[in-house]
Amino acid sequence: MNNFQQLQIRRRSIRKYREELLSPDETKKIFEAALLSPTSKNRHSWEFIAVEDKEMGEKLSKCKPKSAEFIADAALLVVVIGNPLVSDAWVEDASIAAINMQMQAEELGIGSCWIQVRNRFYSENVTSGEYINDLLEVPMPLEVLCIIAFGKKEKERTPADIENLHWEKVHIGTYSDKI
Repeated sequence: MNNFQQLQIRRRSIRKYREELLSPDETKKIFEAALLSPTSKNRHSWEFIAVEDKEMGEKLSKCKPKSAEFIADAALLVVVIGNPLVSDAWVEDASIAAINMQMQAEELGIGSCWIQVRNRFYSENVTSGEYINDLLEVPMPLEVLCIIAFGKKEKERTPADIENLHWEKVHIGTYSDKI
C-alpha cells in the first residue's frame, strides 16, 4: 500500500493535459474508487456520467463561462450527480466519491481538477446544473454536484508544503482552545 500522506501532498489541481487518452483499466480504477466510497446509511445516492467525447466536452466546458473552459482538453470528464430523494446527505456522499476518484487518479499518475457546479451559474437565469441537465438529459430529481476533469498531466506541479499547513484551524476541546 502506498503512503497516503505522500499521495495527499502530491495531489494538486491539474488544468493542462496532454493529448493522450486514459486506458480502459485506468478509467475502471477511477470508477471503482467512486463506487467503493462510503455513503450515508449505505444509500449510494450518487451517480456518475463519463464523458470522453470531445464535442460534448467542449459543450460542458461552457457550463461556467470563463472558469471551466480548460475541461475541453481533458481525456475524461466525470459528472458527479446526487439524488436528494435517496439521501439528505447526497452532497456529502457525492463529494466523498469525487475526492476518492481524484486520489485514485493521482496514484495512477493522472491529473484531475474539481469543477464546482452546484450553486454556480451558466447565465443570469440558468444554473450550471440546469445547463448540464439539459445537455446530458439528466432527469429530475438528480442534481449535479461537480465535474471532475481527468487527463495525463502536461507537467507536474510543485507538491503541497507540509511545513505551511494551517494549524491555526485546528482546535482542541473547544473552539477557543488551539494547538
